[in-house]
Amino acid sequence: MVEPGQPDMQMILQQAQKMQQQLQEAQAELATAEVTGQAGNGLVEVTMTAQLEPRGVKIDPKVVDPEDVDTLQDLVAGALQDAVRAAQALQAEKMGPLAGGMDMGGLGLPGA
Repeated sequence: MVEPGQPDMQMILQQAQKMQQQLQEAQAELATAEVTGQAGNGLVEVTMTAQLEPRGVKIDPKVVDPEDVDTLQDLVAGALQDAVRAAQALQAEKMGPLAGGMDMGGLGLPGA
């Protein structure tokens, strides 16, 4: 029996298990979800998972100039940055609701 004003430990455990399951589902989804970053109006594209694992790079032959490697390098770096921003946005979308924690029945604990 739960005394008045005391948290219901069974309820807290159920909430924790539910959050754990939701977290695992979100992580699995992020592992397979792909994002694309681009630079130079699509001259360079980088594809990676939402967990920042690179999957591919596409470079338009128009931008390949042996006399101007710096521009190509800058475009690749820009596409990578764009892809990372997209991955972080997807992570925030999927994990954000879970990052807020759960109501711990007034225990004053931060999100678990």
